[in-house]
Amino acid sequence: SMASQRPPSSIGRPLSRSGSVVPGAGRPTTAVRPPPTAIRVATGMVPGTSGHPGMRGGMPTTGVLSAQIKVTDRPVTQQGLSGMKTGMKGPQRQILDKSYYLGLLRSKINELTTETSKLHKEIDNYKQENSLKKAGTHPIDVLLNCLNILCLCFQLVDKLNTNTEMEEMINDYNIVIPTMTDHRSIHTCEALYKCSPLNRCMNYLLTSLPPPSSVQELAHSHIKQEVVRLHETLSVLEAKRDAMEAEHKSLGSPQEEREQLFRQVSVNEQQQRFIKLISAAFIICVWQKQKYKELKRKEEEIDRYLESFEESRAQEQDKMTLSQENIVSLLEHCSRNMLRLHQVDTVTASELRNMQEVLVSKETEVVQSESTARGLTTESQRLQQDLEKVQQLEGKITGELSTLQERVSTMESELVTYRDLDALRHTAEEKKKRLQEDRVSLTQRRDSFRQLLEEMNQKYEALKTTLQENETHAQLANLERKWQHLEQNNFVMKEFIASKSQESDYASVATNVSQQVAEYNKTLIDFLQNK
Repeated sequence: SMASQRPPSSIGRPLSRSGSVVPGAGRPTTAVRPPPTAIRVATGMVPGTSGHPGMRGGMPTTGVLSAQIKVTDRPVTQQGLSGMKTGMKGPQRQILDKSYYLGLLRSKINELTTETSKLHKEIDNYKQENSLKKAGTHPIDVLLNCLNILCLCFQLVDKLNTNTEMEEMINDYNIVIPTMTDHRSIHTCEALYKCSPLNRCMNYLLTSLPPPSSVQELAHSHIKQEVVRLHETLSVLEAKRDAMEAEHKSLGSPQEEREQLFRQVSVNEQQQRFIKLISAAFIICVWQKQKYKELKRKEEEIDRYLESFEESRAQEQDKMTLSQENIVSLLEHCSRNMLRLHQVDTVTASELRNMQEVLVSKETEVVQSESTARGLTTESQRLQQDLEKVQQLEGKITGELSTLQERVSTMESELVTYRDLDALRHTAEEKKKRLQEDRVSLTQRRDSFRQLLEEMNQKYEALKTTLQENETHAQLANLERKWQHLEQNNFVMKEFIASKSQESDYASVATNVSQQVAEYNKTLIDFLQNK
């Protein structure tokens, strides 16, 4: 069918109306049947090559390919395993209609759903790993914290048994309490303390003591009195807690709670109605205020108009007088022109010829005067340029004279110095001796610096060898190379994601298709109506 030959746009471009023929794309392989109508054949690919597994862009097929094929049944030709490549029967027309684009859209949606499912699976795996890590580390941390607190509690009990002072006990208690930062660890330690055999043993000993001895010990030990007081407060607080729990359990029935909720809803509705009334009154006040502002603005405009009425009236009167004067002057000009036209009508032919000759002579004189004026302007421009050149030459001459005078003065001063040859020889000898001394000192410094440089090079080589032998340096170098490799992979993945996101951006194609379908439907409707 025609639907089975529709090409997806991600693989190739559809054929034109003229039918650009690809050799060997006319019919499928000899041993392979054509795919069903639900499978689309990729455009720009030879069906003989695309049907085999292992090839790029190949599609796994069922039926004949699943059977065991022998070499004798499928000989290898010059064109390969795909069989002989034959030409197409002729140009085939491919229809790009709504169903084709819907199929393309479904394929893209399926690809996106598979990618999202993969990402969700990765996220779930990551969450499971994190939860397992947390589940493995949290009980260990809680147990260690509880063990630390238990050790501190044992120390406090030892101090309690050895009649330690109360201030030291309070200080130790203040040290222990900040360690219980986590509420879960506090509850765990409380439960551990309640269930510990030490606590049960202490309670048994306290209850088994005879009353006189216990009273005497309590009278002599302030710490034990404090412990008894704390036990009493603890029992009182536990009783209060039990009472509050009982009160919470003995709350009202659901019917009473329902009535209470109904009452609360009615109160809320009344409050909402009150708020609506207040908002309506506020809106009315705002509207009245805006209306008042608008009326006040109009009143101010009227006042400004009345204040500027006299001035505008005077300006309009001035404009009227000026326009009247202009009208009078224009009428006078028109009358003069009319008189001139009347005089021209009364002129004879001979006078007209004389006037024309005079006009021609005047025009020639005007042309000559214009030409002479142009010549004079060009001559003045040339003379101006010559004047500028002369001024520039004068400036150059003055500059050269000043430089020559300076050179003469310097040469005279140098002649005075060069006349004394003995002094010049003496200064040259001194300069030579000084330069030789500098040379000797600099050579010595050069040798010392060379020795120092050799020592530093030896130290550098030793440090370099120790650094290369160091395992930490080798690990750092390996980690740096691994980091570079990971950065390169990250960059490649970013480019791949960007390219795939650009390929999956089908919004422009969808809009274009919808526009074309709408235009096609419109033309069909117009054609049917006209028909």
